[in-house]
Amino acid sequence: MDSDPPKQRLRHRQAEEQSTEQQQTTGQQAGLAFESVEELLRYDNLQTVPPPAIAERLKISLEQERHRRTGGEPHEYV
Repeated sequence: MDSDPPKQRLRHRQAEEQSTEQQQTTGQQAGLAFESVEELLRYDNLQTVPPPAIAERLKISLEQERHRRTGGEPHEYV
């Protein structure tokens, strides 16, 4: 047994906190149910921030698609 009660209490508290965090995370994940894949993707889109380089490429791609549909001039892809 540990001869230093404050250290033992600290370890016990840390273990409790980790357990609580794991339970909260598991509860949050288990509580979600989606009617369709599209609904899941919409939810994920709101939770996930893409890296700046990918966000910029997506912005350009969407702009090119918009111009293609409207007949405008698309910007060059860099």
